[in-house]
Amino acid sequence: MRIARFSHDGDVSFGVVEGDTIAQITAHPFAPVEFTGGRAPLSAVKLLAPVLPSKVVAIGKNYAEHAAEMGGDVPERPLIFLKPSTAVVASGDDIASPPSSERVDYEGELAVVISRLCRDVPEERAMDVVLGYTCANDVTARDQQKADGQWSRAKGYDTFCPLGPWIETELDPSDLRITTRLNGELKQDSRTSKIVHKVPSLIAYITSCMTLLPGDVILTGTPEGIGPMQVGDEVEVEIEGIGVLSNPVVAR
Repeated sequence: MRIARFSHDGDVSFGVVEGDTIAQITAHPFAPVEFTGGRAPLSAVKLLAPVLPSKVVAIGKNYAEHAAEMGGDVPERPLIFLKPSTAVVASGDDIASPPSSERVDYEGELAVVISRLCRDVPEERAMDVVLGYTCANDVTARDQQKADGQWSRAKGYDTFCPLGPWIETELDPSDLRITTRLNGELKQDSRTSKIVHKVPSLIAYITSCMTLLPGDVILTGTPEGIGPMQVGDEVEVEIEGIGVLSNPVVAR
């Protein structure tokens, strides 16, 4: 099931994408899905960020090849950092490159959407708290990441967390092709099977220290091939079985 958040005729709703139409559901997707009977062509709606998380919990250096290109190894334990909810935008929205940074990078990632309030989740039950998966771009001001020694500013600008286009609920995340294209040119090409700290262990580790709420998002790390984006560029993150997240880069 593909669950999207969308606006239509001034109203914001959740719906299930079925072919080239979207069927509206009542309330939100964190309860059993019930349809309202409303339906619209996808071409007639604006797809929004699929969730509005209270927080985005991201994992650094979780592909060995990416850790190597950054000059290090995969950490023994997951390396956690946070992106603010205000960084989230939808597919099609602008990534605003700030004038304070001389290098803003793309980082295509698999994102996990949490379905329920949870804490201290054992690894063997971790998938019980997953609603589904979407595409993400962990946009990073690389020069500021290096200069600050910690990542909050570099990762936290408004528009630095595109998510979308929707949440795919019926998906095995263990071995999916993940690619990033810049102006149509392939830049990242890997598989989620190369993730070192897998989704269940990430959920167990994160919830051992913080409570996750429905709609919170976990970014699982980026593969090798990161690089800079310039104003006027278009970046696309595509994940097998989910779809394409596409965003233009503009000057802030």
